[in-house]
Amino acid sequence: MKFEIFKFENVTSTNDVAINLIKEKQKEIGCVYTDTQTKGRGTHGREWISDKGNLFGSIFFPLEDNYPPFNEFSIINPLIISDVIKHFCDKKNVNLKFPNDVLVNRKKICGVLQETIISGNRKFLIIGIGVNIVSNPDINNEYQATNILLETKKKLKIKEIIDLIISSYEKFFIDLHLYNYANLKKKAESMTLN
Repeated sequence: MKFEIFKFENVTSTNDVAINLIKEKQKEIGCVYTDTQTKGRGTHGREWISDKGNLFGSIFFPLEDNYPPFNEFSIINPLIISDVIKHFCDKKNVNLKFPNDVLVNRKKICGVLQETIISGNRKFLIIGIGVNIVSNPDINNEYQATNILLETKKKLKIKEIIDLIISSYEKFFIDLHLYNYANLKKKAESMTLN
């Protein structure tokens, strides 16, 4: 599986663009990312604050018969993305808050939003990914937010994170024969904050 990359300056949301690429342009496997988005979506219809300098992206692919089912991707996706975050931040301080938050030092650094669409009798999975790289919104809930710059004192380029996300997904599909849901679930549980 090879992801085609689509880069934009400004979109409503990268998931919207992914849906359009699948339905209108018949694209099957890709990664969309943008400098800014005007209607970024979080879970439960919440807005995703999209400050320039952070990562807003979506990857998409068809759910083939030999792939894990949709519900298992709700564990696969946060684990793949948390491994990407671990690459840039201190490994021992990266945790998950299900269904879709990645935390560093108990603060939200990334959100993952997955949705499916049907196009041409095929089901596609779209995974929206937002990573706070240089700034974060001031959110008032049980977990504060943070960003990679604050946690590591390193200013990363969006493209280097996108490249690692894409190569992580490509590796996942190359190694699909090794996939074991029970092992992945255990790993996720060990990283989850209650």
